[in-house]
Amino acid sequence: MKKVIVSTRTREKRFAYLIDQTVEKIHIEQPQSKSIVGNVYIGQVTKVIPGMNAVFVEIGEGKGAYLQKEKLASFVTDHASIENKRMKSVSSYIKQGERIMVQVVKDATATKGPKLTGIIELAGKHLVYMPYGRYMAVSKKLEAQTQNDIRQIGQQLKKEEEGIIFRTSAATCSKEELAIDLEIVRTEFAELQKKLLQKKIMLIKENDEFLKELHKVLDHLEAGQIVVDQSSVQKEVQLKYPQLAISLHQGSEDIFSAYQMEGEVEKALKRIVWLKNGAYLIFDQAEGAMIIDVNTGKFEGKNRLEQTVLQTNELAAMEVARQIRLRDISGMILIDFIDMNQEEQKIIKELMRKELQKEERQTKVLNFTSLGILEITRKKTVNSLSETIYCKCPTCEGTGLVKSSESIAFKLERELWEYRNQDIEQIEISATPDVIAIFCGREQMHQQRLQEVLGYSILFNEVHAPKPFYEIRYVGTY
Repeated sequence: MKKVIVSTRTREKRFAYLIDQTVEKIHIEQPQSKSIVGNVYIGQVTKVIPGMNAVFVEIGEGKGAYLQKEKLASFVTDHASIENKRMKSVSSYIKQGERIMVQVVKDATATKGPKLTGIIELAGKHLVYMPYGRYMAVSKKLEAQTQNDIRQIGQQLKKEEEGIIFRTSAATCSKEELAIDLEIVRTEFAELQKKLLQKKIMLIKENDEFLKELHKVLDHLEAGQIVVDQSSVQKEVQLKYPQLAISLHQGSEDIFSAYQMEGEVEKALKRIVWLKNGAYLIFDQAEGAMIIDVNTGKFEGKNRLEQTVLQTNELAAMEVARQIRLRDISGMILIDFIDMNQEEQKIIKELMRKELQKEERQTKVLNFTSLGILEITRKKTVNSLSETIYCKCPTCEGTGLVKSSESIAFKLERELWEYRNQDIEQIEISATPDVIAIFCGREQMHQQRLQEVLGYSILFNEVHAPKPFYEIRYVGTY
């Protein structure tokens, strides 16, 4: 039984996707972290960098956005050979100060601005239209003959510089229906082009990433239950997906609480995830990668060691794939499985690949390293679940560590020695109680001894802070 629970009553939008009571995906969108992926802007080139073969574009979203040469419309529509185009500098295709239409393909991060493409994609009912794509593709879910038939229709409909990706639903459409669909998105693009005449940087088409992610789930449901908390959403979903049962949650209790989803959100962010056989996974987010460690834990197995290891790694592979979807982990993913031989590694790699194919997100299962770590890359389009819900700790700045009370107290002592033999009588210090206690010693013995050596009195003012702390507030005479 498949079920989707959709919460849109408040400013924070959420949905959960369950298969047989197991949560497969939780997506949360908050106003301040709303994705701009898919948005189309009129931007202005602020910097051309030939050494990087890229440009930076101002689109009005704070940080300068990054655009590679190969993603420029002028590069794609250049009729020269690909070798000649790659030899040309980016400055041959675009100039500083130029205004262009761009689309966001990746959100900004803590250190980088958004990533752009000049190859605009506009979604129709049965196809995706790229005005400057010079490319055509058909859904691989269709049979080979059907793909060829649709491809022939596409060649008749599209102009040379255009690109078209035909969806699965195109298989049930006539040439005339596809032509109408194509003309609708062509007209939409023509309207967007008119905005280039306006002399300003602006958002000209906003993409609703929440609905896009929700539709990705609903598009694959042939049957199932959908529960929503707003009648307007119920009508909209029922119109688009008549085959699904759509019900309206009318109780005063929040829909996620009513269906016990609040606890699932917390579970989806835990560092340790237990497997059914007593083994467990540990998730650690590093600066450039998610590191997942597999441990046998309480599982000892009833067979020989090799079978125990393989069984645990198989369970781990399936759960890791689910957690990747659930947490929306992206970028580099490193999985430290329990040691296996090469044949067993092939089994786990193929299982991992099969499990990750259950979604459309571009994911590559690479190889095991010499240390037995499986490398995976997953395309990032939206923030992960943890990035949406959590922020970096202002106390430890995300490291999980702060300097000890002892370290801070000894640092204060070193700083006070710098005032020795100066014409001062007193230093006043604000510090946390733990730092004061360590600095002063038992019955203030160390403080008294230090005052005699340094030649001035030391006065403390106790303050409270989330981490060991001190500050010299006054240096001078009484």
